[in-house]
Amino acid sequence: MIKRVPIFVSILVLAAVAIMVGLGIWQLQRADWKNGLLDTYAAASGMPAIAYPAVPDQADAPYFRKSSVNCLAVVGWRSTSGRSADGQAGWAHIAQCRTAGAEGPGAQVVAGWSERPDDPQWDGGMVNGIIAPDSQYVIRLVASEPVAGLQKSQPPAIDDIPNNHLSYAVQWFLFAGIALVIFLLALRGRNKGVAQSGNLS
Repeated sequence: MIKRVPIFVSILVLAAVAIMVGLGIWQLQRADWKNGLLDTYAAASGMPAIAYPAVPDQADAPYFRKSSVNCLAVVGWRSTSGRSADGQAGWAHIAQCRTAGAEGPGAQVVAGWSERPDDPQWDGGMVNGIIAPDSQYVIRLVASEPVAGLQKSQPPAIDDIPNNHLSYAVQWFLFAGIALVIFLLALRGRNKGVAQSGNLS
């Protein structure tokens, strides 16, 4: 008896495998891109200070560059979980500063760290620090020296930036391999069952 291969199912499985392999290759490309980006960030700490960007470009944000902000007035505070420079868990206090000139209409400044989330008492001033990622405003300046009686916040670290593309690529390749093995085993079992039925008849 002729053993027929289920064409429709085969096409679906092979298409799924091809998509998963493609996603794995894409993640490898992303890994190369991210590694290059991290190398750029690693070199940024040794570069001269720059003007704080008025309108930061998320695709080309100057993370880990030294900069400064003239906080003319604090218009609000937000506190997020964070660590002090010596690793204690607590709260990082981010001042929403009114600025002017090249700094644009405003800036986010991590003024320092404390054990409590209460808003600090600080009216503003010149702050030197390092530009770090901010989930809401793209960038923020982490003060090199704390203000308002706060303790120093943990400086931004490149290790905090996720770089999981290689592990994602491995996962997609594994999924593709597992799907292909399962399909081949199912096909083998089907053909074996067909052969046995033919022998009985």
